[in-house]
Amino acid sequence: MDNNYQTTENSKHKFKVIFNAPVVVSFSGICLAAMLLDYMTGGWSTATFFSTYESSWLNPLTYVRLLGHIFGHASWEHFFSNITILLLIGPMLEEKYGSKFICEFIFLTGVVTGIAAALFYTNIHLMGASGIVFAFIMLSSFTSFKGSGIPITFILVAVIYLGGQLIDGVTTNDNVSYLTHIVGGCVGSLVGYNFNQKN
Repeated sequence: MDNNYQTTENSKHKFKVIFNAPVVVSFSGICLAAMLLDYMTGGWSTATFFSTYESSWLNPLTYVRLLGHIFGHASWEHFFSNITILLLIGPMLEEKYGSKFICEFIFLTGVVTGIAAALFYTNIHLMGASGIVFAFIMLSSFTSFKGSGIPITFILVAVIYLGGQLIDGVTTNDNVSYLTHIVGGCVGSLVGYNFNQKN
């Protein structure tokens, strides 16, 4: 009797890894695979599939890159900074909204930021999950809020993050796509607001 009880108690405390947030984890895995492919192909795979830039709309790969650009990253530092934030915020969002919603949200944000980048940037390869990160950040500001209206936390986040990106975009001349950050943040804001109004 005592032995059985002891076995039951031990099983309760048995260490195990739980596969939570499958969409966010899978997205991070694809980004890692894209980085490894970039290394193995000398950048060819990223230029062909995982970055977006001005190209003919008659080229089928143009449409692949409109979504594929969110998986490519310019460096390991770029990759780690984006994926760390995604892995911190993403599971909370996926638990609240569901895997299907988050998958559709990533797809929508990727395509919208890809189109914006293709239309407004020429001769520049843009890549990275930064637009998704900013969309997640803005969406998360609605996560704990219920009811109609706009939470003050959203306004503060919008001023700090999107306002900062707008200022940097005007005053800084570097290779960072502040446009896709802002567009991603706007997508997250609109989706979060609309979801709150319906629930």
